[in-house]
Amino acid sequence: MAQHAGYSRWCYNWGLSLWNAAYTDGYKPNPRKLREVFTNHTKPLYPWMKNLSSKVYQYAFINLGEAFKRFFQGLGKRPRLKKKGKHDSFTIDNCGKPIELNGWSHKLPFIGIVKTYEPIEATTKKITISRQAGDWYLSCSYEFTPTSTPKTTEVVGVDLGIKTLATLSTGEVFESIKPYKKAQNRLAKLQRQLSRKVKHSRNWYKAVVKLAKQHRRVANIRKDALHKLTTYVAKNHGTVVIEDLNVSGMLANHKLAKSIADQGFYEFRRQLEYKCQWYDSELVVVDRFFPSSKTCSNCDHVQDMPLNIRTYDCSECGISIDRDLNASINLRNAVGLTVDACGRSGSDSSVGSRK
Repeated sequence: MAQHAGYSRWCYNWGLSLWNAAYTDGYKPNPRKLREVFTNHTKPLYPWMKNLSSKVYQYAFINLGEAFKRFFQGLGKRPRLKKKGKHDSFTIDNCGKPIELNGWSHKLPFIGIVKTYEPIEATTKKITISRQAGDWYLSCSYEFTPTSTPKTTEVVGVDLGIKTLATLSTGEVFESIKPYKKAQNRLAKLQRQLSRKVKHSRNWYKAVVKLAKQHRRVANIRKDALHKLTTYVAKNHGTVVIEDLNVSGMLANHKLAKSIADQGFYEFRRQLEYKCQWYDSELVVVDRFFPSSKTCSNCDHVQDMPLNIRTYDCSECGISIDRDLNASINLRNAVGLTVDACGRSGSDSSVGSRK
């Protein structure tokens, strides 16, 4: 698998260099032309490529074409050369035939029998294998039939925060786990150990893997908490109302950037969008300029609320309520004024969806 990953990386970098050269000379390259040049002129010069699957370089050029397509559409940065250790992955298929994954051991095209740490039941057309922190991961796509689930609450507002991960308008609070903050001392120790090793030595590579595994553990803890939260919200609520947070703008605040990044606000919304479709729920995204934290949920009075004030004390009606709970109730009450994630407009255009 390491050989196939190196083969894919080599072909991607070769195609990128040729693409840039051709584009500079006034030509318009595409994945099909790259594949023809590689098959007829370049591949015969390297005998070792005959021992590896030809599907690898075909998908490498397809991925390169998709990367340039996203770049020209303004959705991503210009493709760059892949570096060993950071981009170890490749894609294979079974020449149009389906690949059956059944149980713990699986027969993959050209690779052979591989064992997974958990049983997999799926039929797929192609498989991507990648290496992360020294371990190999298998990913595939398969047909999934969404199923509707009974809802305990018709409409719920969800307010994301730093002190608490999420506060629902029903009063439920999901505490922040802050995996990066808890692992900072361990990460700092591993980083010091890495800095004292001779670069590219055997012990240096061992230290790199240890550090990468710790970062992977932090990311997995965060993803696990977000998956449990989004699954619960999408399964049990008919309409979910969230705020369109300006995450990139929030990260510009150097005092809060680390805490905000540790929460995973963007990942929360990404997961919630597809899980609402899975469980037949409706996702509503309220405009980012909607004053959910400044508005009183009881009398609609608006007042300034600095971040250090955690309780909303209304100067008009005298109500005292938790800041995050007040914001989530305002989000729930804004359902009639919003446009949902699917683009269906509501009764008032003053608040809208920004997808």
